[in-house]
Amino acid sequence: MVVMGILILAGKGDYLIAGYNTASKKEREKVNIKRLRRLMGITMFVLALLLLIPILDNSIKSILAFCVLAFILCIVTVVLANTWAMKKK
Repeated sequence: MVVMGILILAGKGDYLIAGYNTASKKEREKVNIKRLRRLMGITMFVLALLLLIPILDNSIKSILAFCVLAFILCIVTVVLANTWAMKKK
């Protein structure tokens, strides 16, 4: 996750962003790629930190906490990718 975050933030990992790499050129023009890179890179770093929760404390509560927090992070990321990371009309 950390390596993916670094690649995306450095601008070398656009192909790692699901949906962006398969979008048409017309669809890509609607996206503010700098914001999308920043959002996805930060998301990768936060997920890497969240993965430490079940690793450091291998209990059902920590695994459940990881799942809940990762789910919330994914929802926030999807919402921001479809609002904040889009170009203004």
